[in-house]
Amino acid sequence: MWPELEEYSNSNRFSYFSDDEDNMFGSSSSSTSSTSTTTGCASFRSISADNFSNHSNIKKQEEPQKQLGIQDFRVIKPIGAGDIGKVYLCQLRADESCCYAMKVMDREVLEVKKKTHRAEMEKRTLKLLDHPFLPKLVAQFEASRFSCNVIEYCTGGDLHSLRYRQPHHRFSLPSARFYAAEVLVALEYLHMLGIVYRDLKPENILVRSDGHIMLTDFDLCLLSSSTPTLQSPPTTASSRSSPSCLPKFRCSKRIQTLAPQQQPTFVAEPTSARSSSFVGTHEYVAPEVASGRQHGNAVDWWAFGVFLYEMLYGHTPFAGESNDVTLRNIVKAPLTFPKRAEAVGSAEVRARDLIKGLLNKDAAKRLGSKKGAAEIKSHAFFRGLNFTLIRSSRSPQIPVKELGNARSGRREASITFDCF
Repeated sequence: MWPELEEYSNSNRFSYFSDDEDNMFGSSSSSTSSTSTTTGCASFRSISADNFSNHSNIKKQEEPQKQLGIQDFRVIKPIGAGDIGKVYLCQLRADESCCYAMKVMDREVLEVKKKTHRAEMEKRTLKLLDHPFLPKLVAQFEASRFSCNVIEYCTGGDLHSLRYRQPHHRFSLPSARFYAAEVLVALEYLHMLGIVYRDLKPENILVRSDGHIMLTDFDLCLLSSSTPTLQSPPTTASSRSSPSCLPKFRCSKRIQTLAPQQQPTFVAEPTSARSSSFVGTHEYVAPEVASGRQHGNAVDWWAFGVFLYEMLYGHTPFAGESNDVTLRNIVKAPLTFPKRAEAVGSAEVRARDLIKGLLNKDAAKRLGSKKGAAEIKSHAFFRGLNFTLIRSSRSPQIPVKELGNARSGRREASITFDCF
């Protein structure tokens, strides 16, 4: 029943994970017990015929959802590969109108490579997610020595491939702003759950059939805690003179008022998250990671700055001829922007100002490190954008439907990929 796991690689820019990462799950292989969730096109709920025996008292009773397993899916073909597993396009046998992506991980191989905890991290994280820009978990189950996660399938490939199809391999500023806004909302949700993503890059941002995005790959996440709060805006003191008929001591009373058009700020940032491991993709890691220091939530906002830079200019800001040079540039080299023959427009000036704030080498001063997405959303680059309704807005590009995420134009590998 199970197809042969063919050699298949889809990307040359891979995430790196240091073996000294704090292992909250231990090094043992994952459990063989099956856990399953069902969503999507097919419904496995049924109603007992006995419910209709008495028309005067009809009660709709639902049976427990069926536990999905490999026998319920028809595997079509491989569509991707990563550091801990391969991804296959599949369909439910009961309803072939919908396609899904099945990530298959070999537990024996993971145990030998001491990466079992990464598979467990992804399984645990996927169960927490419920957001339009993050994957919906369809099923989780074990099949022989394989551990499988089934999620939504995105027909539009990833943003890295989509960028390569643009003129000069870069997005227009309005398009980059749209994709950056959706990624920002997704990161805000993850941070609200206490999850530091640590693997943001265009290859991990998939494009749905309607052109909106979905983050993927959660095996490098760092789980911490976050306490969402509403922070009041700063108050301004104003002196208002009282009518002369009132006692004199009332005249100098200072009334605290909110500044015009200011609202409380929603802040949900896992500021207590800490790790000392080297995690991420070389071109996207923050200076504190590249230099081997402790890092936390601010690494995601650094990566967000690199992402925005790459979307606008077609390359990352600190890439060198080798990984070592790239890391050295991240730690020491100043941020520069491509020189233009024509004058830089006001919109691009705002974009560059945002990137400068995000790519601050001092994590404590980095934009977003304290108040997270709230202070990034308020930047002039996003002025006029309604984040609440962005999911309902039209995407700059509607992808051509394709069976399989075509991934091309990859750079040289950051690390050696270990195929199953």
